[in-house]
Amino acid sequence: MPQLPDDLNAVAVRTWCSLALEALGRERAEIDAINVYPIADGDTGTNLYLTVESAAAAVEAVFAAHETGATAPATADAVRAMAHGALIGARGNSGTILAQLLRGMAGVLVDGGDAAHLSLALARAADAARRAVAHPVEGTVLTVATAAAESAAEVEASADGSADLCAVVHAAHTGALAALAKTPEQLAVLGRAGVVDAGGRGLVAVLGALVETVTGQAPARSPRTGPGRTPAPVDGGSVVGLPVGGTPVEGDVTSGPAGAGPPDCPEDGGTGPAFEVIYLLEAGDEQVARLRTRLDALGDSLVVVGGDGLWHVHVHVDDAGAAVEAGVEAGRPYRIRITHFATESGHDLRVQAEPAQRAVVVVVPGDGLAGLCTEAGATTVIARPGEPPASGELVDAIRRAHAREVVLLPNDAALRHTAAAAAEQARSEGVRVALVPTRAAVQGIAALAVHEPDRGFDEDVVAMTAAAGATRYAELAVAERQSWTMAGICQAGDILGLIDGDVAVIGADVPATARTVLDRMLAAGGELVTLVLGEDVPDALADALEEHVREGHLAVDTVVYRGGHQRAPLLIGVE
Repeated sequence: MPQLPDDLNAVAVRTWCSLALEALGRERAEIDAINVYPIADGDTGTNLYLTVESAAAAVEAVFAAHETGATAPATADAVRAMAHGALIGARGNSGTILAQLLRGMAGVLVDGGDAAHLSLALARAADAARRAVAHPVEGTVLTVATAAAESAAEVEASADGSADLCAVVHAAHTGALAALAKTPEQLAVLGRAGVVDAGGRGLVAVLGALVETVTGQAPARSPRTGPGRTPAPVDGGSVVGLPVGGTPVEGDVTSGPAGAGPPDCPEDGGTGPAFEVIYLLEAGDEQVARLRTRLDALGDSLVVVGGDGLWHVHVHVDDAGAAVEAGVEAGRPYRIRITHFATESGHDLRVQAEPAQRAVVVVVPGDGLAGLCTEAGATTVIARPGEPPASGELVDAIRRAHAREVVLLPNDAALRHTAAAAAEQARSEGVRVALVPTRAAVQGIAALAVHEPDRGFDEDVVAMTAAAGATRYAELAVAERQSWTMAGICQAGDILGLIDGDVAVIGADVPATARTVLDRMLAAGGELVTLVLGEDVPDALADALEEHVREGHLAVDTVVYRGGHQRAPLLIGVE
């Protein structure tokens, strides 16, 4: 039996993320089914799952990068990764609020993970989430978060600062569960549907995973309610909640009349804004304050979370273009996602185009290659430095490709499992998906170059797989610290030449290291060299390397692409 943690250290944070992902995976469909507020679009459970998936992946990356193996990463690194991962991967209204809750907790947990710090973290999280929402409404995930924090604080206060971690997490979960059961009394749309708040239920699942992390035992499941059913008993007691058709309590809604949703939010699938707009934004605090005001005038369900120059923006609007333009004026928006509610709900009356027979979805490390692949007819997903795409983003790209058959090129060995999960999800939706296990962008380029949509699917996949497999790949990187490598000891600032994923060359500058890497790769033969230059790499380097190949290796051609903002200054392919 694994040892239970005395505090929320890095290992406990990792376990919590993993268990929360499992819990949301089990309950995702049920949470989707009770999603009636603020929009009855049936995706709250899925959005929460994808948000936590991104948080868990970020924490796993911290552990993977930890080189000593003898000790775990610092707790601060793990909680910051959890918060950052949730921020960049947040989906939907509830996912965005959950990201802010985790960010609020991380701000305290970096200093300690004992009972007192956890109690304070829950309070900060609830406060941060409320401040992030333009018009907070009771009977939602905000209410559940506040109740969790208050219950934890009561236990901590009654113990005069000596409460243990188990008592605090149990109190938080119990308080959240009780508040969840009362949400139909506070929000009329929930009461009429006979369900609890979907986002609140998701938060209870996340807190339940925290209980299991600390105590080793999973708590009782959340109230199982759905259309036409009354809320279930809590912890074996009497029914706590509002029977269908009951009367809401008064004065519990902070925006709008008692017992109703806010004036600008639709209920029961009524007419509301047509689009959900989500994007990440690089901007300063001042610009974001102005952005909040502008977006609040454009629509509703506005949630802006983040800080330190990176923000996640979520809003429901009729004019999606204006919402994006507001982001452009405030800073640099990216990972822009626009969803038409009617289309997502299956009620769009417009004639839909017939799906194409075949498409290619490719993950690329920068804007430059995204443009190149788009010109070649592929649907692209950009993997920005430190922000690998989650499976949900890949599934979205497969859907956007709108084809009966899809070839998926992940272009990164670390995305193998993520891509496999996305492929499986797409197959369950009736799309025939083949995953070509490309491990680098240059392998993806080679595969895309031989793609022929008019030939048989299996034949096309075999040809693309063969082209990728025949392409050796390399990249240059800058060493961040002194480390042991397969090529010897490197110092911080050294240029590393990685061939097929392993450090093969340690150099002092990019040009010399690149020449050495090319010579080693071409020693085994080759007909074509592909160079992908990073954003700040001058064209002169490409010219010099092309001349080096021409002089030293006869009958070898060289092609050069601009990769834009990518992690590596130079990517190399030899086929």
